[in-house]
Amino acid sequence: MKEAMPQTRRALVVIDVQREYESGGLPIEYPPLEVSLAAIGRAMDAAQRAAIPVVVVQNTGPAGSPLFARDSDGWQLHPVVSSRPRDHWVEKRLPDAFAETDLGRWLVGRGIDTIAVAGYMTHNCVDSTVKHALHAGYRVEVLSDATGALPYSNGAGHVSARDIHEAFTVVMQSRFAAVMSVDEWVEVLAGRREPARDSIFASSRRAREAA
Repeated sequence: MKEAMPQTRRALVVIDVQREYESGGLPIEYPPLEVSLAAIGRAMDAAQRAAIPVVVVQNTGPAGSPLFARDSDGWQLHPVVSSRPRDHWVEKRLPDAFAETDLGRWLVGRGIDTIAVAGYMTHNCVDSTVKHALHAGYRVEVLSDATGALPYSNGAGHVSARDIHEAFTVVMQSRFAAVMSVDEWVEVLAGRREPARDSIFASSRRAREAA
């Protein structure tokens, strides 16, 4: 008799969906903010329907910081998140949502083995949280249309928000997470599909063959 597969114990982690990314100093550009906000709302609603716990993470900057200063308008959670139920709230001061917070302890206490990640930014807090989660032994899912990026220009060069978002999601899919849209994630929750995972070797080989 075939042994039954263990049931996935999943949590949705919604990172830093705050006003700073809408009307503050870090306006999200890609995917367009209205697209990612709507996707975040759909993900939270889907999690609630499926009895999946939702963790809301809120970033706090140092006192006097131009970004995310406590109680500033930019620090406030966006209504898409604040108006919906959550099971746990995490305040963080570093990009990684596990760093110096109780997130890991909270997940362990509930037997969570898989986390789905949404929020901002794809290349910063989402990326660092995903990598920590993988190294801690979690299976990780990234909801790509429920995340977002902005452009950078510095001494190393200039990169558009779209290029940053796409590069980081491709890299995450190559090893660190199963990257999918919220609609695809809803199908996973319903048992209609499995999360697609990949490898560095296969991802690199496809690129070389395509070239």
